[in-house]
Amino acid sequence: MSLVFPHTFVPWFRSVAPYIHAHRGKTFVVAIAGELVAAGKLATFAQDLAILHAMGIKLVLVHGFRPQVEEQLKVKGHISRFSHGMRITDTVALDCAQEAAGQMRYEIEAAFSQGLPNTPMAHAQIRVVSGNFITARPVGILDGVDFQHTGLVRRIDAAGIRKAVDFGALVMLSPFGFSPTGEAFNLSMEDVAASAADALQADKLIYVTEVKGIPLNPADPNSEIDTELALADAKKLLANLPNPVQPTDTAFYLQHAVKACEAGVERVHIVPFSVDGSVLMESFTHDGVGTMIVDEKLESLREATADDIGGILQLIDPFERNGTLVKRDRTEIERDIDHYTVIEHDGVIFGCAALYPYPEARTAEMSALTVSPDVQGQGDGERILKRVEQRAKASGLDSIFVLTTQTMHWFIKRGFAQVDPDWLPEARKRKYNWDRRSQVLVKKLP
Repeated sequence: MSLVFPHTFVPWFRSVAPYIHAHRGKTFVVAIAGELVAAGKLATFAQDLAILHAMGIKLVLVHGFRPQVEEQLKVKGHISRFSHGMRITDTVALDCAQEAAGQMRYEIEAAFSQGLPNTPMAHAQIRVVSGNFITARPVGILDGVDFQHTGLVRRIDAAGIRKAVDFGALVMLSPFGFSPTGEAFNLSMEDVAASAADALQADKLIYVTEVKGIPLNPADPNSEIDTELALADAKKLLANLPNPVQPTDTAFYLQHAVKACEAGVERVHIVPFSVDGSVLMESFTHDGVGTMIVDEKLESLREATADDIGGILQLIDPFERNGTLVKRDRTEIERDIDHYTVIEHDGVIFGCAALYPYPEARTAEMSALTVSPDVQGQGDGERILKRVEQRAKASGLDSIFVLTTQTMHWFIKRGFAQVDPDWLPEARKRKYNWDRRSQVLVKKLP
């Protein structure tokens, strides 16, 4: 029996609640490389998708089968041939692909049929639906190379898939398509996933792959991962990369991510299957574990609106309870919401501060400066401070001041100087809490 520690579990569970609300009813296309199954990670991956399903997320699963096809070809003594980053599918390779697809379908359905007590699959009852949802066309001949039975997606039956997921099923797409004349074509998982996400206008497309994500330095695959790429930056990077040959090449998954994002898919993720629970961490934590490509940067530093009141209350509550901040009720925040600046990421408030001017003294108080513990140390506090300083300068003020009991050194490092409480404007001095004995710190504005 595992132990649950409330002091860690409760704050963690509260921190993921905004994502649970945001994702409910959304459509995720999740594409897995066949290497995930070959590495023996299908069972735990299925458990993670079962959790997403239980949270009301509509799921479409696309599987690859590169290593499984290679295994079938090896058994038959047949050599793989590739060109332009695609498999040349002759008759033997087509047979092997069909056998591999059947094997994968069996293993995936079995994984989602687990129901052992005390596991995430208990009571899940997920129905896996597959079928002829994909119409394909041949690649044909490129630069003199005949790709034979290798194809590209022509059309996705989005209406049929939506009916199935709305019914509560998980739709599974194999990288196979058929022409109107019934001819079978071997497709790539990446093309199928991007096309399905486009046709469904999915909220997320997640590639679960053998790579960690998009490296900050493409010349060094071992460099740190870029956790978020704007579409414009991703296109610029892709234009400077060589054409991909192997799935481990930086451009291999990136090209499909860019294609899907350009087609209107809101967010495309590339995450490693080597990290246990990577899909959950990518979906329910601030920075995730891989790379996210979006049409524009999801982080926004802006003035608050009435829609932000709930997020601000949730953010400052633990700091009020531990005494870092003075208690504020909802009515006060609603009344003063136009004084607040917030920083949000993907619709979740991660930082805030309020600015209360005292024009007669040409100064203003910055209060309720708060940054979520999940992102502290990443510069959000400095960004909010800079924005508040800009608002004060735009109002013609000469300085800003803060009252603090626990964070004096943070402000001093950023140009504030301690003064006596008698320095405060008369209106603020009358409200000063002498029992709390807050330090008063002032920063002159340039």
